[in-house]
Amino acid sequence: MCMRQAKLLGACVAFNEMKDDTGAVREPYEGYAQWFDGYASADLRRKAREAETFFRRTGITFNVYGASEADERLIPFDLVPRIISAREWARLERGIEQRVRAINAFLHDLYHKQEIIRAGRIPLSLIENNDAFLPQMIGVEPPGGVYTHVVGTDLVRTGENEFFVLEDNARTPSGVSYMIENRETMLRMFPELFSRIPVHPVGDYPTNLRRALTRSAPAACHGRPTVAVLTPGVHNSAYFEHAFLADQMGAELVEGHDLRVVDGRVAMRTTQGFTPIDVIYRRVDDDFLDPLNFRPDSMLGVPGIMDIYRAGGITIANAPGTGVADDKAVYSYMPEIVEFYTGKPPILQNVPTWRCSEPDGLAYVLDHLGELVVKEVHGSGGYGMLVGPAASKAEIAAFRKKLTARPANYIAQPTLALSTVPVLARSGLAPRHVDLRPFVLVSPDRIDITPGGLTRVAMKKGSLVVNSSQGGGTKDTWILEDR
Repeated sequence: MCMRQAKLLGACVAFNEMKDDTGAVREPYEGYAQWFDGYASADLRRKAREAETFFRRTGITFNVYGASEADERLIPFDLVPRIISAREWARLERGIEQRVRAINAFLHDLYHKQEIIRAGRIPLSLIENNDAFLPQMIGVEPPGGVYTHVVGTDLVRTGENEFFVLEDNARTPSGVSYMIENRETMLRMFPELFSRIPVHPVGDYPTNLRRALTRSAPAACHGRPTVAVLTPGVHNSAYFEHAFLADQMGAELVEGHDLRVVDGRVAMRTTQGFTPIDVIYRRVDDDFLDPLNFRPDSMLGVPGIMDIYRAGGITIANAPGTGVADDKAVYSYMPEIVEFYTGKPPILQNVPTWRCSEPDGLAYVLDHLGELVVKEVHGSGGYGMLVGPAASKAEIAAFRKKLTARPANYIAQPTLALSTVPVLARSGLAPRHVDLRPFVLVSPDRIDITPGGLTRVAMKKGSLVVNSSQGGGTKDTWILEDR
């Protein structure tokens, strides 16, 4: 497996995004560093406490499933921003847009002619045995031809010009509310910073989301489209975000029991009876979306919504069946997928990946478990994975049994030396590993990439796990305006 330019953990020092090897501040951070040097550390710590209080009062929390302690947690927020130059961002934008276009073309092809399989670029078994592939979507043409209206592309950095796509989130990507609230918090805490450093705004995301959704309204819509956010309810880990986005967009926040099929349309209950909905931004997984077509025991979805969708009576964002595009086994074929549908090699490379479903790949992974990160094909949130260098012998031995029993359920990747950004620690600034989730909005006529994203940070020294469910925190992400 060729590592190209990716840096392995332990093979070199992680790339420090703020300072170079001589300790000099890198250009994107120059303005911030000058401000920081003149700011008293005691005042910064006071601001950090104020930010935490603000998050608690606003209710910016998330729920943790299966935790023995309190279910509701506050995501740690660090006051030191992650700063990306205009030049760096321009390249990332091009690569993300290319990838998102390829994903939408791939989904259309999979549910129609399957030309990529006929061409031998990906194996039939990759789709045939994939739980995320929905036969109910075969031949369905989503309104405007858009499958993934909202995409979160997770990026990692290993060097000055080395960015890799870690995974694609094409089902119901979360975290955008934290991106917006992080910026609001920084504006509240340090307004003077934004008057001296030109940073792209991110607060227009809800307006852009509403625009992308309304432009994707179905042919059955007449007049101004009615948009609703479908949430599983208050116990869902991302409920704060569901309510936040509905409020910011001026959309309805609904649960499954608020909706029913009336006269061939999906309608919501109001004080004046049932009113048709044109676009549903659903935050409910496929399996629970329609008890008549999927899980019959689901209390979260709407009976018959898939029949209305197939008939063109409603837009569902993201479309059912998009999960096959962010499956981690499919991810390993993304370079081929991008080139097949765009005619050009990918601008942003994948992290090299071993498929444990293949005998040679499995043999290598079993021999190098202590060096690799092994992930479940359908896993998310940092659950069900093994970080080899941080695991004990007992954990590796237990994971080896699971991997041997169900090899097709896993992929493996090298443990990369993820870049670091300083956090405000007790001793001052200290480096911590980060990743980045930019958010992409797709409508029939355009793709909008918010100039920023959610930077997730491993708050523990040396840790590579940035997921909030595993103790990670977040940072405000600054994309500098071009001067």
